[in-house]
Amino acid sequence: MRLPTTLSAAILLASSVIAPAYGAQHFTLGNMPSYYQGTFGTNGNINIFYDATYLQFQNNALRLKLTVPYISVSGLPQGAQLAGGGIASRSSTTNTNTHTASGLGDIWLAAHYTVYHGAGLLPAVVPYVKVKFGTASSSQGLGTGRNDYEVGLGLDETIGTRIFPFVHVGYRFVGKPAGQNLRNILTYDAGSSFAVTGSNVLTAMYSGSQSEQPGYSGPSDLILAWNYNVTRAGSGFQVYADKGLSNGSADYGVGVGAQVVF
Repeated sequence: MRLPTTLSAAILLASSVIAPAYGAQHFTLGNMPSYYQGTFGTNGNINIFYDATYLQFQNNALRLKLTVPYISVSGLPQGAQLAGGGIASRSSTTNTNTHTASGLGDIWLAAHYTVYHGAGLLPAVVPYVKVKFGTASSSQGLGTGRNDYEVGLGLDETIGTRIFPFVHVGYRFVGKPAGQNLRNILTYDAGSSFAVTGSNVLTAMYSGSQSEQPGYSGPSDLILAWNYNVTRAGSGFQVYADKGLSNGSADYGVGVGAQVVF
């Protein structure tokens, strides 16, 4: 499972790479409902509905993005807690009791700054920082109740006028609730967008991370997305499919979203 903190960034990239410059700065407002199903390394089947609303500001070098999600989950084992990339912790007991919960998820704030815009075979160099605020209910298992902090680096390339490969690597400092043996993790993704036409963009990417809970597989996902830009500025919609490749991911996920650039 790859909750849309990483995914929406890639989809926003895909929606904007072929759009011409839209003034010195602009805002993007979007919404991306997603559904995931799988065991996530537990003994049962978990269903997660993740509805992320985001606001992004961007100019020539700086991109700031605030994501506020709503989460609804069923089949979550007692003692398990969600996190930004899947399940942060699983119950250490053999209790098979599950529950259903919903509410505000963890709010994310991310800042990307392009220190080099790229030229020829040299990619754009984009360091970033992210903060996950522990706003989701830990008692309901919607989050850990602790903040996470991530620093990383992205490399974004342009090949010709249609191919836009990218790779991002980060290190997340995981907030550790009392009594839980969580650890800091590496995060990573790589892929490419392909501009089929001036309005249609396809993106294929791999996204993964280490597991926050030692002894379990981390999320590992293959994602395919299609963007359709309705306006030249990048307003439009997207659909995507997520196939989990590890025991720490969902078996599958699907989503549809839209954004307005102004």
